[in-house]
Amino acid sequence: MSILITNIKQLLQTRDTNVLKVVGSDMKHLPYIENAYLLIEHDTIVEFGEMKDMGDTVAERVIDATDKIVLPAWCDSHTHLVYAGHREQEFVDRINGLSYEDIAKRGGGILNSAEKLEQATEDELYEQAVARLKTVMRLGTGAIEIKSGYGLTPESELKMLRVIKRIKHDFNILVKATFLGAHAVPKAFKGNKEGYVQQIINEMIPEIAKEQLAHYVDVFCEEGYFTLEDTDKILEAGTAHGLVPKIHVNQFNAFGGVALGVKHKALSVDHLEVMNPEDIEALKGSDTMPVALPSCSYFLSIPYTPARAIIDADLPLALATDYNPGSTPSGNMNFVVSTACIKMKMTPEEAINAATINGAYAMGVSNMYGSITRGKKANVIITNCIPSYNYLPYAFGENHIDTVIINGHIVD
Repeated sequence: MSILITNIKQLLQTRDTNVLKVVGSDMKHLPYIENAYLLIEHDTIVEFGEMKDMGDTVAERVIDATDKIVLPAWCDSHTHLVYAGHREQEFVDRINGLSYEDIAKRGGGILNSAEKLEQATEDELYEQAVARLKTVMRLGTGAIEIKSGYGLTPESELKMLRVIKRIKHDFNILVKATFLGAHAVPKAFKGNKEGYVQQIINEMIPEIAKEQLAHYVDVFCEEGYFTLEDTDKILEAGTAHGLVPKIHVNQFNAFGGVALGVKHKALSVDHLEVMNPEDIEALKGSDTMPVALPSCSYFLSIPYTPARAIIDADLPLALATDYNPGSTPSGNMNFVVSTACIKMKMTPEEAINAATINGAYAMGVSNMYGSITRGKKANVIITNCIPSYNYLPYAFGENHIDTVIINGHIVD
């Protein structure tokens, strides 16, 4: 099917050459065309430009975007979309004064989700995840990474990854799967973390690689969870089996995890709420993408990733949701973009770059996603009638989306 979008007020993130990421001061620049058109054929962007240059272009379907903005669909590079049940009681516990760490120490947090997940069937998990996926697609997410990590046993981790594989097969959206067995130490290995690390390395990773269930391997490198030594072993084992490293790091403490991620050529280092100068220096000259998760900071009332320090050091930055039941029960990338502007002092241009092209880079797919470029996948958002793209993060409580197109198909 071909789709022609005409009379676009502003067509954002237009790039004639295939830029893979945007870095430092360049993040303040968001190229766009006013009074534009965009032509999609099948699942691909084939042409765009000013209306005066559209000529006699025709398509099977024409969408009039008068007074509307068109931009690439969001690329959410960090989610935990597959989980069982919810943890609203922990939300109330935090209101009553307990910290995230306090809740975890008394058996809540990740271990709570692991228990719920173990009891759920694969079909139940799938149905819950599909409902969430449909919601985020309608909110403009056109490419998504989904992690395991609420299984914490070989059987349950594989169950999660098989659900992700089903989703990838059944839905018209790019899905990247990440193995995060090292999310917490399960109750069965209490007092024997090394035993669990060895199970991850010797049982889980080889089986996941054999079944081709994941693209990436991830570790929650944090005090009380997995040390630098643990992380080093797991990332090395994952790499040996063809899994590209990612890493949860610097959420509550900074103790060298960023440099370790860079050492392992991690595609991304995610969270970064606590950063020191050594972390920023470690990222310079690397191919590793820093990823901020502002919804998590908002929900847990913890510091926000120091976006200004990162970008002003001539580094890139991506934005993602961290959608999960404990610390971010929302997959709304529109809220993420607004929060980045309001709380992290990112400009609208920086935030949109971070949520599109740099988000795609953090998933390893910016060669085909994240910008309006000829030959890239046709993933776009058409907004309602709004005055400018600055209005997107400004009016944060409203849904500004009229239409979402993913891989050339209009999302129902």
